[in-house]
Amino acid sequence: MNVQRIVPPKASYPEQVSFDRFELGEILSVYGRFVAAGHWRDYGISPLRDRAVFSIFRRAAENPIYRVEKIPALRNKQGLYALFGPEGQTLKRGATLRGVLAPLERKLLRTLD
Repeated sequence: MNVQRIVPPKASYPEQVSFDRFELGEILSVYGRFVAAGHWRDYGISPLRDRAVFSIFRRAAENPIYRVEKIPALRNKQGLYALFGPEGQTLKRGATLRGVLAPLERKLLRTLD
């Protein structure tokens, strides 16, 4: 009797990193408050192979003013989440999304005063 092994085919799509429902809830909560204040108007979500990126725009035709990134490779080193500014400078890194979004919330409080 001849036995053949059946090897399942590899997935035709690469695995992607993405934000889960609770992470998006926290990000969109901050985003919604800035939209209500009239500061931001558009966003984009990019699930990539090594990271997930939430880009925030003042207008749709511009470069992002902020980027929130989820980078699983840095989970044990610098933290899973990072906040980047308009020129690509790292504003905050951390293990919790709420801590990374804190500088944005402080900025909103200053602009509302």
